[in-house]
Amino acid sequence: MADIETELARERTAVRLSRGARRLLWSLGYASVTEFPLANGRRADILAVAGGGEIVIVEVKSSIVDFRTDQKWPDYLPFCDAFYFAVGDDFPLGLIPDSCGLILADAFGAAILRASPVERLVTARRKSLLGAFGQIAASRLHRLEDPMLGSG
Repeated sequence: MADIETELARERTAVRLSRGARRLLWSLGYASVTEFPLANGRRADILAVAGGGEIVIVEVKSSIVDFRTDQKWPDYLPFCDAFYFAVGDDFPLGLIPDSCGLILADAFGAAILRASPVERLVTARRKSLLGAFGQIAASRLHRLEDPMLGSG
């Protein structure tokens, strides 16, 4: 029972951190979606797109255990121009690799503590990601407006 409660607490924390990080991204001119499926089978916690087509991925880490047991983040790098970790104020910041951007978040907002290095995506991958982003965002909105559509 304690394991279930611990996992639920981590999920609630992740939702709060994600909300704060997405509010920050919005304030910087990015639209974002959560749980974005990538072509390599991974799923980005947050994928955000700016008006000029710049793509940012944010990996939300709710705890030290979450960070240490999930080391898939290098698999996200080929799918974004910039990569960030978003963590809460109780997270030991020294664990985050210096080669990654760092966002400090809570349920209400966030701040960039360290900018991410920028590595521009190749045009073909950017085009593919932008198309998938539009399709996923529109599909999710449509399902909210018409629940009878289901998940297909």
